Amino acid sequence: MINAVVGIDIGGTNSPFGFVDKDGNIIAKGCIRTNEYEKFDDYLNALISEIKKLNREYNQIKIIGYGIGAPNGNYYKGTVENAPNLKWKGKIEFAKLMKDKTGIKAYLTNDANAAAIGEKVFGNAKDISDFIVITLGTGLGSGIFCGGKLLYGSTGFAGELGHTIVKENGRLCGCRRYGCLETYASASGIVRTVIERLGSKEYDSTLKKYREDEITSKLIHEAAAQGDKLALDAFEYTGEILGKALANAAAFSSPEAIFLFGGLANAGTYIFEPTIRHMEINMLNNFKGTVKVLPSGLSENTAAILGAAALCWNEVK
Repeated sequence: MINAVVGIDIGGTNSPFGFVDKDGNIIAKGCIRTNEYEKFDDYLNALISEIKKLNREYNQIKIIGYGIGAPNGNYYKGTVENAPNLKWKGKIEFAKLMKDKTGIKAYLTNDANAAAIGEKVFGNAKDISDFIVITLGTGLGSGIFCGGKLLYGSTGFAGELGHTIVKENGRLCGCRRYGCLETYASASGIVRTVIERLGSKEYDSTLKKYREDEITSKLIHEAAAQGDKLALDAFEYTGEILGKALANAAAFSSPEAIFLFGGLANAGTYIFEPTIRHMEINMLNNFKGTVKVLPSGLSENTAAILGAAALCWNEVK
């Protein structure tokens, strides 16, 4: 028999999962649709059913734990609390209910923390004790390692860099406040930047031929690669805001490295170069030249599963 844990990534649309061994090999993967289930009990029963079905196909696998990455996941309580992109509201005792139904211990944290644990266990941070992982997707998430330990804070929700306010009376955020970092420095944030500038006569941009709802961060990246000034200016503006935020983060945690991950990070030098430049411009002198900004060592297709699995392996070890 092969001991493995199940890494589960709870997203607003899908919940992919995989059987992962102690070396980070994904032996088998499956997925269910998160948004098909109005009631959490129905969702959990369907998830467990699919995991058991996959386990029957791979009957050499012995499941020894579940690791769960979820939006608004609380590590201390094993709960998902008022996640804005999930249909189930209130406090869901996910880890407890998972254990009750399967007889196997489950561990839960938020998705960005899971990404940071994955980077530490299976990625480019194996030999780094102090680092930050920034996930640049629809929003901006962050997981912070200090002294080799993930920072959870007193509530279990520490590390919400995406909800630090960077613009007074700025853009409305999903958290219902204004000017949060993630409304500017994220895949959706750069789209908002482009849309705000589409009407400007300053730009003769190829992006103007698209409807607003057709514009994506990938499309902006492709336009920037063709020298489109609007796209290039949008990356510069995004990198300026993100770079300043990372300089502030360095001032309170002094990381050796900051890893950028997710859709917007796939733009490579177009986002990395302005971000690093503005981070150094705004860095406190004590920290200048001490923080590396690097791409994640995990594949975007497997990172969430590996991160959740790494959480579980850390606990069962």
